[in-house]
Amino acid sequence: MSLKQEKADYICQRLEELYPETPIPLDHSDSYTLLIAVLLSAQCTDERVNKITPHLFKKANNPYDMVKLSVQEIQDIIRPCGLSPRKSKAIFDLSAIIIDKHKGIVPASFEALEELPGVGHKTASVVMAQSFGVPAFPVDTHIHRLAQRWGLTSGKNVEITEKDLKKIFPREKWNKLHLQIIFYGREHCSARGCDGLICEICSTVNFLRKTAVTTRK
Repeated sequence: MSLKQEKADYICQRLEELYPETPIPLDHSDSYTLLIAVLLSAQCTDERVNKITPHLFKKANNPYDMVKLSVQEIQDIIRPCGLSPRKSKAIFDLSAIIIDKHKGIVPASFEALEELPGVGHKTASVVMAQSFGVPAFPVDTHIHRLAQRWGLTSGKNVEITEKDLKKIFPREKWNKLHLQIIFYGREHCSARGCDGLICEICSTVNFLRKTAVTTRK
């Protein structure tokens, strides 16, 4: 067994001990509201998104009601989430496409999701994993940073990090594990709270490391 695989096995076991339950951080009621919430979470905290979405979903929690709103009305509601001009147009446009091309139902495929405005691979992966139970490993900035600190990836970009993590973690654990890593990062290994030397997992899997890790974005 490689050293990288030994690290991965330990991390998987320790995260399961720390986070046996993995509630989805973004409040939602179905695949459509999850899709909108994930889209809104780009460059915004889950906490802020969860404060905004009740107001939005009270007016429109499905694509048919969403397209009855104007882009400006959507933007006025979601403004605190940041990037509101772009996000509001994407929400309106993707809702129209879901109605026109998918009979009002969020499509359950990576290809169809990634064709929607404002929906990249990471957003599609979250929806596929959490709404449809399809194995996926959404890599956000938290996971990208921790994978580098733990020595599990070269860290050149999030695409490579995703491929590296999928190689060393069991497929059946991907959906839960990506949330466990996010929870751990927020609680113990945040961008400013750890430098690759301090937290329990960093210090355990890299016990010979002497200098701080400079992570790649």
